Amino acid sequence: MTCCDETSASFSDEFLDGLKRVARADKRTIVLPEGTDDRILTAAHTILSEDVANLIILGDRDTIETQAQQLGLDLTKAQIQDPQDPALIESFAHQYALLRKEKNLTLDEARTTMNNLSFFATMMIHEGLADGMVSGAVNTTADTIRPALQFIKTKPGVATVSGAFLMCLADRVLVFADCAVTPNPSVDNLVDIAVASADTATAFGIEPRVAMLSYSTGTSGAGPDVDKIVEATTAVRQRKAHLAVEGPIQFDAAIDEQVAKTKLPGSTVAGHATVFIFPDLNSGNITYKAVQRTAQALAIGPILQGLNRPVNDLSRGALVDDIVNTIIITAIQSQGQ
Repeated sequence: MTCCDETSASFSDEFLDGLKRVARADKRTIVLPEGTDDRILTAAHTILSEDVANLIILGDRDTIETQAQQLGLDLTKAQIQDPQDPALIESFAHQYALLRKEKNLTLDEARTTMNNLSFFATMMIHEGLADGMVSGAVNTTADTIRPALQFIKTKPGVATVSGAFLMCLADRVLVFADCAVTPNPSVDNLVDIAVASADTATAFGIEPRVAMLSYSTGTSGAGPDVDKIVEATTAVRQRKAHLAVEGPIQFDAAIDEQVAKTKLPGSTVAGHATVFIFPDLNSGNITYKAVQRTAQALAIGPILQGLNRPVNDLSRGALVDDIVNTIIITAIQSQGQ
């Protein structure tokens, strides 16, 4: 996350303060499986001191308490859960074997799997012991997402998990997706991503006006890539009749009111878009990083969309502030489940 401009910083701080108020109003419990990482423990200290979420930290109590003491952290309000608790491992293994019975998973195999902290933490969500999970400071994205796909699964009618960023600019907050998960989305993938991103915008107080991005605006260009966006836009309108959506549309026509008047006059989205759906992961990931670095924008995310319960992935290079913000986002997501 980068936020260097003073005006941008002020707006971002105001937005984050608002998120904290929302999280604090209906506190949720977030499990952190990577309890040996200093950044995770430092972020936990901040979350607990600001009273925005309840936390479960996985790990050996003595080790975590010693580590916290050495770092000067107060984790007394956290629940420290030993992932080697034999009663929980046995209970979770039975449940996991039941959930995966069509795969002929044995109970012994399930017990072994529950020694994986990501699986153990995700099972805590499944069993109602936690409302969401934040991981990825140590583990890979695949390690974080795999158990969620196996037994938390995607929301009804949604087959695509995608990654969105809240982009805090100097005067507004935008949603960019997919910037993290799906390399070459199909038409159906793009529809799922657009609908999920609109829901994400709404959840964080942003009125969704969706731009289905392309190198073409309206009929200015032609080709298979444009046809794909046309088809996806039509399908989004069919699925969500009241959602403001425009596509195909170029980025400048989507964000700049004067350009929109020339390129797509009369559109309610052009020039006023708040949700930007990229045609592929290449363009999405490159653009969010370009905006983050050149516009001094605060990028919050990735927020994993489409799952039944919130599981969010961190970059292994995540800073403490990144982890704090992701925990807050996860807590707010869980309020809407």
